[in-house]
Amino acid sequence: MNIKSKKAVCIMSGGMDSTLSAYMMKKDDYEIVAVHFNYDQRTQTKELECFHKISDELGVLQKYVLDLDFFKQLGASALTDKTIEVPTNGIEEGVPVTYVPFRNGIFLSMAAAIAEKEGAEVISIGVVEEDSSGYPDCRESYIKSMEQSINLGTKDETKIKIHMPLVALKKSQIVQKSLELNVPLHLTWSCYKNEDKACGVCDSCRLRLNGFKLAKTEDPIDYE
Repeated sequence: MNIKSKKAVCIMSGGMDSTLSAYMMKKDDYEIVAVHFNYDQRTQTKELECFHKISDELGVLQKYVLDLDFFKQLGASALTDKTIEVPTNGIEEGVPVTYVPFRNGIFLSMAAAIAEKEGAEVISIGVVEEDSSGYPDCRESYIKSMEQSINLGTKDETKIKIHMPLVALKKSQIVQKSLELNVPLHLTWSCYKNEDKACGVCDSCRLRLNGFKLAKTEDPIDYE
């Protein structure tokens, strides 16, 4: 008997969080449809390279790499506007300058179109609310609201669940869970500034390094 596989559209940046989310979906026997966005971010080349390598490790059969050039025109973020410095002095108060306006909302909208086309029942996104950098589009309440809007705006027979398995985890727990599932952490990239060796001082590097420290294990990627 031919049993139809269940599919999950996994938004994958090449970072640790979204990679773990995808591995958790695979563990739950979902066929992974991997989606990556190039949006003129500073580390675009490195992130894309990581995405392809991680997708190969996951055995992904269907991949989408989508180019969003309007983020560069929009600017307003240190990730997409090189005239704005990436902060290296510790976590900022409030919404940080590395926030890209409504990025996750745009990503989820595009992932929803792919999910509807592919007949996927789940979109996976690696948002982290408690231990993140204070991005408003990483809030659990926002993602749940987006799920409702997506289902209102798609065909009646389309029922999409947005899965955010890491939303309540701390970075150290994400490291521990990644080790449990044999996630290839050496292939992931978190640095906001560099594509060769991670800077170790941007918000994202600091959060990552602290997570490994609290998990009492060593980060396998190279730092300056």
